[in-house]
Amino acid sequence: MDNGSYGQFCPVAMAAEIVCTRWTALLLRELLCGNHRFNDLRKGLPRISPTLLSKRLKELEEAGVVVQVRDQVSGIGEYHLTEAGEDLRPIIMALGTWGQRWVDSNLSLRNLDPTLLMWDMRRGIQPEPLPKRRVTVRFLYPELAENYRNYWLVVEPSGETDICQVDPGHDIDLFVTASLMAMTSVWMGVTTLAAEIGKGKIEIDGDRAIARSMQQWLGLSPFAGIKPRRPAQPAGAVA
Repeated sequence: MDNGSYGQFCPVAMAAEIVCTRWTALLLRELLCGNHRFNDLRKGLPRISPTLLSKRLKELEEAGVVVQVRDQVSGIGEYHLTEAGEDLRPIIMALGTWGQRWVDSNLSLRNLDPTLLMWDMRRGIQPEPLPKRRVTVRFLYPELAENYRNYWLVVEPSGETDICQVDPGHDIDLFVTASLMAMTSVWMGVTTLAAEIGKGKIEIDGDRAIARSMQQWLGLSPFAGIKPRRPAQPAGAVA
């Protein structure tokens, strides 16, 4: 029995030893969202060290939750969930649902990260409302340091989507200037694009059709539709 063991035979305890170590639930979130390569997993978990990420992946392999395979074309190693790993999907989604419903969004919005926001938006883009050609959207967050101020979202006709922090050289179809908190709030479903535009927190310039459909093609959090609730006060509690 290692130092991380609860020393209990209860299935809850045994499962928690695998799933509840630091970063593991978020790593499972990334795998469930379709990220399979080490570098892509790091983009979704920008604050984890490469060493700790490797350790967590190894632990999940040993637990039979993840298997490492080689891409037949590139030869690059990829991490895929096993049947046991896929069985965790409703558990991870339930955690997100609970967090969206019961955790104060003001607490969540203290943890602003432009790179993570853009990565999350990128993987949720819905290309159907966009023109059947390459579409490039430039996002500018004026309050940030220069290195984190500009992002380019590029959606190819195939639907393949990429995020660039260096100008890819394409014609810009839409220019979005926003505060990071406003854009994060829209992505989380705390507010809407129209509401933040009305407040002057987001400005959009460019192709009118792409601008009008932005709320539809913008990749929102999978929990954006869940209505937040406040915990009930226990009897006798002082508000």
